[in-house]
Amino acid sequence: MAATNVLSNLFASLQNAEMRNKKECTIIPASSLASEVLKVLQRKRYIGEFELIDDGVGGKLRVQLLGRINKCGVISPRFPVGTSKLVDWEHRYLPAVGVGTLIVSTPQGVMAHVEAQEKKIGGRLIGFVY
Repeated sequence: MAATNVLSNLFASLQNAEMRNKKECTIIPASSLASEVLKVLQRKRYIGEFELIDDGVGGKLRVQLLGRINKCGVISPRFPVGTSKLVDWEHRYLPAVGVGTLIVSTPQGVMAHVEAQEKKIGGRLIGFVY
């Protein structure tokens, strides 16, 4: 069986459900990284509540959609990025300055690029949303 990329699965499910104006979507399989990414999206008000459903296999995440995601995706490979270079990546993946969020995995956890800049820590880019 082929390995699944949990994050690309997460972003594809969110994007597809948003394009069809669904109120919620289910993401399979669940992972702790996926949950952390969803927490960032929730803090930035892209999604509503989400819950982990333990089905005895890999688990599922049920996510409530607010209709605020226009585009989202995984950034692969996960480029290492310092705080000074975040602006360059912002120009590359986001439509305009101040629009959207890059999601960064840092030693202090998964956070939005703005938080990482404020805390002056780098990490690895894992996704974007706007």
